Amino acid sequence: MKAYWFDNEEGDQRLPHDSGREVSADYLSQLGVLYYRIPTEADVDKLATERNYKNRDTITVSPEKMGAIYEEKVKSFFHEHLHEDEEIRYIRDGTGFFDVRSEGDEWVRIFLEKNDLIILPAGIYHRFTTDDKNYIVAMRLFKEEPKWTPLNRGPEVDVNPFRKEYLQ
Repeated sequence: MKAYWFDNEEGDQRLPHDSGREVSADYLSQLGVLYYRIPTEADVDKLATERNYKNRDTITVSPEKMGAIYEEKVKSFFHEHLHEDEEIRYIRDGTGFFDVRSEGDEWVRIFLEKNDLIILPAGIYHRFTTDDKNYIVAMRLFKEEPKWTPLNRGPEVDVNPFRKEYLQ
Protein backbone atom coordinates (compact mmCIF):
# COMPACT_ATOMS: atom_id res chain seq x y z
CA MET A 1 0.00 0.00 0.00
CA LYS A 2 1.11 3.46 -0.80
CA ALA A 3 -1.01 6.50 0.04
CA TYR A 4 -0.48 10.06 -1.18
CA TRP A 5 -2.28 13.24 -2.12
CA PHE A 6 -3.82 13.02 -5.60
CA ASP A 7 -2.26 15.58 -7.96
CA ASN A 8 -5.58 16.67 -9.59
CA GLU A 9 -3.87 16.90 -12.98
CA GLU A 10 -5.88 16.12 -16.11
CA GLY A 11 -5.28 12.72 -17.64
CA ASP A 12 -6.21 9.08 -17.51
CA GLN A 13 -7.63 8.15 -14.09
CA ARG A 14 -5.57 4.93 -14.22
CA LEU A 15 -2.25 6.78 -14.07
CA PRO A 16 -0.64 7.25 -10.63
CA HIS A 17 -1.44 10.99 -10.25
CA ASP A 18 1.17 11.07 -7.50
CA SER A 19 1.71 14.57 -6.10
CA GLY A 20 4.87 13.40 -4.34
CA ARG A 21 3.29 14.16 -0.95
CA GLU A 22 2.86 10.94 1.00
CA VAL A 23 0.00 10.18 3.38
CA SER A 24 0.63 8.00 6.43
CA ALA A 25 -1.41 5.01 7.55
CA ASP A 26 -2.08 7.02 10.74
CA TYR A 27 -3.72 9.78 8.70
CA LEU A 28 -5.82 7.20 6.84
CA SER A 29 -6.90 5.84 10.21
CA GLN A 30 -8.00 9.36 11.26
CA LEU A 31 -10.27 9.32 8.19
CA GLY A 32 -11.65 5.97 9.36
CA VAL A 33 -9.80 4.03 6.64
CA LEU A 34 -8.19 0.85 7.95
CA TYR A 35 -5.36 -0.94 6.17
CA TYR A 36 -3.98 -4.42 6.71
CA ARG A 37 -1.30 -6.45 4.97
CA ILE A 38 -2.71 -10.00 5.08
CA PRO A 39 -0.68 -12.86 3.60
CA THR A 40 -3.27 -15.66 3.68
CA GLU A 41 -6.97 -16.21 3.29
CA ALA A 42 -6.97 -17.86 6.74
CA ASP A 43 -5.91 -14.48 8.15
CA VAL A 44 -8.76 -12.84 6.23
CA ASP A 45 -11.12 -15.41 7.79
CA LYS A 46 -9.89 -14.41 11.24
CA LEU A 47 -10.47 -10.69 10.54
CA ALA A 48 -13.88 -11.51 9.05
CA THR A 49 -14.88 -13.31 12.24
CA GLU A 50 -13.60 -10.45 14.46
CA ARG A 51 -15.53 -7.83 12.43
CA ASN A 52 -18.65 -9.95 11.81
CA TYR A 53 -18.30 -10.20 8.04
CA LYS A 54 -20.61 -13.04 7.05
CA ASN A 55 -20.54 -13.00 3.24
CA ARG A 56 -17.97 -12.61 0.50
CA ASP A 57 -17.42 -12.88 -3.19
CA THR A 58 -14.58 -12.28 -5.62
CA ILE A 59 -14.58 -9.90 -8.56
CA THR A 60 -12.10 -9.70 -11.42
CA VAL A 61 -11.94 -6.31 -13.11
CA SER A 62 -10.22 -6.65 -16.47
CA PRO A 63 -11.03 -6.31 -20.18
CA GLU A 64 -10.55 -10.08 -20.61
CA LYS A 65 -13.06 -10.93 -17.87
CA MET A 66 -15.59 -8.13 -18.45
CA GLY A 67 -15.38 -7.77 -22.20
CA ALA A 68 -17.05 -4.82 -23.89
CA ILE A 69 -18.40 -3.34 -20.64
CA TYR A 70 -14.96 -2.99 -19.01
CA GLU A 71 -14.34 0.68 -19.87
CA GLU A 72 -17.89 1.67 -18.90
CA LYS A 73 -17.61 -0.19 -15.57
CA VAL A 74 -14.24 1.33 -14.67
CA LYS A 75 -15.64 4.80 -15.40
CA SER A 76 -18.70 4.09 -13.23
CA PHE A 77 -16.50 2.90 -10.31
CA PHE A 78 -14.65 6.23 -10.58
CA HIS A 79 -17.75 8.35 -9.91
CA GLU A 80 -17.50 9.84 -6.43
CA HIS A 81 -19.90 8.00 -4.15
CA LEU A 82 -20.51 6.56 -0.70
CA HIS A 83 -22.04 3.38 0.68
CA GLU A 84 -24.28 2.83 3.68
CA ASP A 85 -22.06 -0.04 4.81
CA GLU A 86 -18.31 -0.53 5.15
CA GLU A 87 -16.50 -1.32 1.93
CA ILE A 88 -13.99 -4.11 2.46
CA ARG A 89 -11.62 -5.23 -0.29
CA TYR A 90 -8.87 -7.83 -0.09
CA ILE A 91 -6.63 -7.76 -3.15
CA ARG A 92 -5.92 -11.27 -4.43
CA ASP A 93 -4.05 -10.28 -7.58
CA GLY A 94 -3.26 -7.23 -9.68
CA THR A 95 -3.23 -3.60 -8.60
CA GLY A 96 -5.53 -0.60 -8.41
CA PHE A 97 -6.39 2.65 -6.68
CA PHE A 98 -8.96 3.73 -4.11
CA ASP A 99 -9.33 7.48 -3.70
CA VAL A 100 -10.93 8.83 -0.50
CA ARG A 101 -11.92 12.36 0.45
CA SER A 102 -9.99 14.03 3.25
CA GLU A 103 -11.58 16.24 5.89
CA GLY A 104 -10.56 19.18 3.66
CA ASP A 105 -12.40 17.57 0.72
CA GLU A 106 -9.17 16.73 -1.14
CA TRP A 107 -8.44 13.35 -2.69
CA VAL A 108 -6.08 10.89 -1.04
CA ARG A 109 -5.02 8.15 -3.47
CA ILE A 110 -4.33 4.67 -2.07
CA PHE A 111 -2.44 2.22 -4.28
CA LEU A 112 -3.23 -1.40 -3.43
CA GLU A 113 -1.62 -4.65 -4.52
CA LYS A 114 -1.81 -8.36 -3.73
CA ASN A 115 -2.42 -9.14 -0.02
CA ASP A 116 -3.53 -5.59 0.83
CA LEU A 117 -6.87 -5.28 2.61
CA ILE A 118 -8.66 -1.98 3.01
CA ILE A 119 -11.77 -1.07 4.97
CA LEU A 120 -13.57 2.15 4.06
CA PRO A 121 -16.12 3.36 6.61
CA ALA A 122 -19.77 3.81 5.71
CA GLY A 123 -20.41 7.39 4.61
CA ILE A 124 -16.94 8.27 3.25
CA TYR A 125 -16.85 9.66 -0.26
CA HIS A 126 -14.57 7.56 -2.42
CA ARG A 127 -13.97 6.13 -5.89
CA PHE A 128 -12.04 3.23 -7.41
CA THR A 129 -10.07 2.60 -10.58
CA THR A 130 -7.74 0.01 -11.95
CA ASP A 131 -4.25 1.20 -12.79
CA ASP A 132 -2.73 1.15 -16.28
CA LYS A 133 -2.37 -2.66 -16.13
CA ASN A 134 -6.19 -2.91 -16.26
CA TYR A 135 -6.31 -5.94 -13.97
CA ILE A 136 -7.31 -6.54 -10.37
CA VAL A 137 -8.89 -9.43 -8.49
CA ALA A 138 -10.53 -8.47 -5.21
CA MET A 139 -12.43 -10.33 -2.55
CA ARG A 140 -15.37 -8.29 -1.34
CA LEU A 141 -16.54 -8.91 2.22
CA PHE A 142 -19.96 -7.98 3.62
CA LYS A 143 -21.50 -7.91 7.08
CA GLU A 144 -24.85 -9.06 5.72
CA GLU A 145 -26.13 -9.90 2.27
CA PRO A 146 -23.95 -8.33 -0.42
CA LYS A 147 -25.09 -4.73 -0.69
CA TRP A 148 -22.87 -2.09 -2.14
CA THR A 149 -25.23 0.29 -3.87
CA PRO A 150 -23.23 3.42 -4.68
CA LEU A 151 -24.86 6.72 -3.75
CA ASN A 152 -23.29 9.31 -6.05
CA ARG A 153 -22.29 12.56 -4.41
CA GLY A 154 -24.88 15.32 -4.52
CA PRO A 155 -26.93 17.54 -2.18
CA GLU A 156 -29.35 14.73 -1.30
CA VAL A 157 -26.50 12.35 -0.45
CA ASP A 158 -24.64 15.00 1.57
CA VAL A 159 -27.50 14.80 4.11
CA ASN A 160 -27.67 10.99 4.10
CA PRO A 161 -27.69 9.69 7.73
CA PHE A 162 -24.62 7.52 7.06
CA ARG A 163 -22.74 10.53 5.68
CA LYS A 164 -23.77 12.64 8.69
CA GLU A 165 -22.66 9.88 11.08
CA TYR A 166 -19.32 9.56 9.28
CA LEU A 167 -18.70 13.32 9.66
CA GLN A 168 -19.30 13.19 13.44
